[in-house]
Amino acid sequence: MKHLTFFLLGFFVFVLGFCLVKLTPSVQAQSHGKRHAAVCGSSARDSARCHARVIVDDKGNPQTSRSPSGYGPTQFTKAYNLSGTVSAAQTIAIVDAYDHPNILSDLNTYSRQYGLPPMASCPVSGGTAANPCFQKVNQNGGTNYPSANSSWALEISLDVEAAHAVCHNCNLLLVEANSASYTDLMTAVDRARLMGATVISNSYGSSEFSGETTFDTHFNHPGIAFIFSSGDNGYGPQYPAASPYVTATGGTTLLVNSDNTYNSETAWSGAGSGCSVYEPKPSWQKDTQCSLRTIADVSADADPGTGAAVYDSIRYQGRKGWFQVGGTSLSAPLIAATYALAGNAASATNANALPYQNPSALHDVVSGSNGTCNGSYLCTATTGYDGPTGLGSPNGTPAF
Repeated sequence: MKHLTFFLLGFFVFVLGFCLVKLTPSVQAQSHGKRHAAVCGSSARDSARCHARVIVDDKGNPQTSRSPSGYGPTQFTKAYNLSGTVSAAQTIAIVDAYDHPNILSDLNTYSRQYGLPPMASCPVSGGTAANPCFQKVNQNGGTNYPSANSSWALEISLDVEAAHAVCHNCNLLLVEANSASYTDLMTAVDRARLMGATVISNSYGSSEFSGETTFDTHFNHPGIAFIFSSGDNGYGPQYPAASPYVTATGGTTLLVNSDNTYNSETAWSGAGSGCSVYEPKPSWQKDTQCSLRTIADVSADADPGTGAAVYDSIRYQGRKGWFQVGGTSLSAPLIAATYALAGNAASATNANALPYQNPSALHDVVSGSNGTCNGSYLCTATTGYDGPTGLGSPNGTPAF
């Protein structure tokens, strides 16, 4: 009897432990029958985490394949009514932490798969619409790159490939911060600005913190669109998306028709939104339930279940090849590339105010939610402005 009791107790502990593992939020989140997990782990104090989420199998391992799984350039450009090319040179800077040693090779593998023009390694200062350049620098503008990190490498692949998917002939400037600390990331943001980028895409953040407003000066520069993902934890504000000087990108679940044209969108359950605790409200935000800054401004596809096909040759948890990746890390470069296609950031005093001047030119997302807030627009998509999707998603470039 004593042995039976111990056996049953042990069995109960095993089952309980198994259930707790299976219920781990980062692995168990599902969309369209697909599980997905956070690519980057929790951030340390005064540091950020990337906002990418990758499709995983039943055991929590990232799924890879020899051919793409997920949306590619055709889905994004046709669904969002975008031309895919610019007539005059535009440079999109992408800021991430750590190094991806194979990023240009991986980008050109992606381009060959989808019939996009390959990118040459050359200074973006000399790139043209006819001959765009890809350039990678460290946070100081040099070529002594930081150490590699497989999680951030997958994030880098997503950011670079998604930007190229939407603007095929934009220059791409990748600035790699030494670490995910805000001090290093902001140094990288400054470097991107100093090297001439008019659109700067950032797919990272953290919970808000006292003292965050001291970093806002890095984004307060007329003529540049600073894009930040709103986070993947659902309702609740994140920084730097909360800064009044940036365009905060929420997330949607994007469905396309058989010809890849726009079908519908709903708010993605993971998209970050809410009222900032510290940041002032910009004058162009007119919603009533936040006395301070409200997140988000606009949105694009972020649901991993309708995520992007991403090629990455750096082994992530032992896997490499084609991944399917989402999170608001996807919506940020999609919106950044849309700003570049519009070509208006350089002449704008506040590039993040542009969508508020022409909201009818966006797809208004009117259903779905990212949490519980008594039915408020802060966590529930509705007609007009709402937290998870902002003013809506691109329908061409007029709103940008």
